[in-house]
Amino acid sequence: MNSNFKRKLLNIAEKFQTKNDPSHDFQHVLRVTNMAEIIGKKEKADLDILIPAALFHDIVVYKKNSPKSKHETLESAQKTTKILQKIEKFPKDKIGSVAICIKQCSFSKNIKAEMLETKIIQDADRLEACGAISIMRTFSSGGQMNIPFYNPDDPFCDKNNEEFKSDLVLFYRRLLVVGEKMHTKYAKKIAERRTIFLKNFLTELRRELKETKIIGKHQ
Repeated sequence: MNSNFKRKLLNIAEKFQTKNDPSHDFQHVLRVTNMAEIIGKKEKADLDILIPAALFHDIVVYKKNSPKSKHETLESAQKTTKILQKIEKFPKDKIGSVAICIKQCSFSKNIKAEMLETKIIQDADRLEACGAISIMRTFSSGGQMNIPFYNPDDPFCDKNNEEFKSDLVLFYRRLLVVGEKMHTKYAKKIAERRTIFLKNFLTELRRELKETKIIGKHQ
């Protein structure tokens, strides 16, 4: 894919991307796309599939606790298909593969990747759920859902990690385990480093909550 055509796709993707969700804004899309391209070149993937799949993977976004959220990837794939069909120079025989990548991108659905490009998209998107940026995105999403940072009776989810009850639940259900689901060596190495950072963050948070007497020393 040449740089001019990539720029055209970037401009289109930015136009369609949500403007009211910082955790799924165009900066998120750019980070996923750049990471996917880096991994894709290492793995010799088809960038004509990989780049548009990354650019359009989140053009339909709902709050995480919305019943509609389970349809995000399917709706994003359908919308992307319509967009790419209207782009004259885009290879029409690759649109179906782009749609598959997007439909199989979801972490929560735990879908097994069918293609190399899907594995790379999953890795690039899941790296956004691991490390410093993942903390920023988690608390942003939590603010939109109006959930607390933590449960004062069980801040580190020792007794209950029911989804969407607090921001820290997402650490244990997603951020700390996403590294185990990486496909490529490059992504695994990055996820390992980022997971260490997440654990250090939780260690500091536990210390601060003890200092402010939110939790007892026995915790």
